[in-house]
Amino acid sequence: MSISTATISKLIASVVETIEKNATELTELDQAIGDGDHVSNLQRGLQALTAQSETLSQLDWSAAFQKMGMTLMSSVGGASGSLYGTFFIALSKNVQNLPMTRIIFGEAFLKAVEAVKQRGKADKGEKTMLDVLIPVADCLNKDTNTPDLFERIKKTAEESAESTKEMIATKGRAAFLGERSIGHIDAGAKSSQLIICAIIEALTAPS
Repeated sequence: MSISTATISKLIASVVETIEKNATELTELDQAIGDGDHVSNLQRGLQALTAQSETLSQLDWSAAFQKMGMTLMSSVGGASGSLYGTFFIALSKNVQNLPMTRIIFGEAFLKAVEAVKQRGKADKGEKTMLDVLIPVADCLNKDTNTPDLFERIKKTAEESAESTKEMIATKGRAAFLGERSIGHIDAGAKSSQLIICAIIEALTAPS
């Protein structure tokens, strides 16, 4: 299965709708242990991508991911912008001149997550978006031809986001709370889960 960049507008719209629908919950999660600006920063980036969606749909995947990464880096700003930008720019490098198949995307996704790990100097278990991205990357690269792959990815993302509730934060503002960060789901992990599930919903929705 190969997916065309013509789907980009549909994918972005699905993510925008999902983040808007869950904005209150995400903000409350971020206010509990973070700066409280995660949703507004994310929405600013999504607005910038929406404005460029038509242009993005005319590019190949490598060029589209590159443009998305640069756009997020400049529009979101701060640490989050750098991490989102790093992810998409790494995706761009690893799909260049290749068709967008499940296997190729899975391998590129894994390398993009590794790039985020290096940029953020973080890893699984530290109560960040990586606690969702790493398990999803692993899932993407196992049994890629199974018919229920998308459902398994969604379940993995949901369970992984929930698992951050019992973790102690060691990165970002939440790290200052130490054990007091236990009992709260990480906002970055939750938004990552929501974005992944929104993309899957858009990909699997009837035409």
